[in-house]
Amino acid sequence: MNEDLSIVLDSTKEDMEKAISHLKKQLQNIRAGKANPTMLTSVMVEYYGTMTPLNQVSNINTPDARTLSIQPFEKSLIQEIEKGIMNANLGFNPMNNGDNVIINVPPLTEERRKQLSKQAKAEAEEAKIGVRNDRRNALHELKGIDLSEDEMKDAESEVQKITDNYIEKIDQIFEAKEKEIMTV
Repeated sequence: MNEDLSIVLDSTKEDMEKAISHLKKQLQNIRAGKANPTMLTSVMVEYYGTMTPLNQVSNINTPDARTLSIQPFEKSLIQEIEKGIMNANLGFNPMNNGDNVIINVPPLTEERRKQLSKQAKAEAEEAKIGVRNDRRNALHELKGIDLSEDEMKDAESEVQKITDNYIEKIDQIFEAKEKEIMTV
């Protein structure tokens, strides 16, 4: 196999893998009814004048499936943590007991589950668009390589095979997330 062709194919796989990992990260932020510390990844807290991620100023635990417990490294941060959670607009109502901030994660309504499923589907579509853009870039790069007509057709079909494989992976990841969201 032509060395330039192999570089293009490897680079394409790498780019498509990034789309998959980005999708997984985005789907982690979509809650599925169970308490999970990753639900709070978008929460920023003012810490000595600097906006800092919540997980850098506290420990976040899940004592049970419906509760998040946030233990700040400094007690003076409790108010800031509550404010950060409210500002993140996650639909949570934080309460503090003097030492920790407690969040009761409400069960999802059917309507909310459908909204979250749509949101997950939109993220999956974004990932597919990214993969298709990577395919387009790869096909464009192939034109710059000196290949015979048959080699070019083989290379294009290889790029398409890789693309189909990644689209299928995205569908599987979405289906698993949708099942997780819709499970009561």
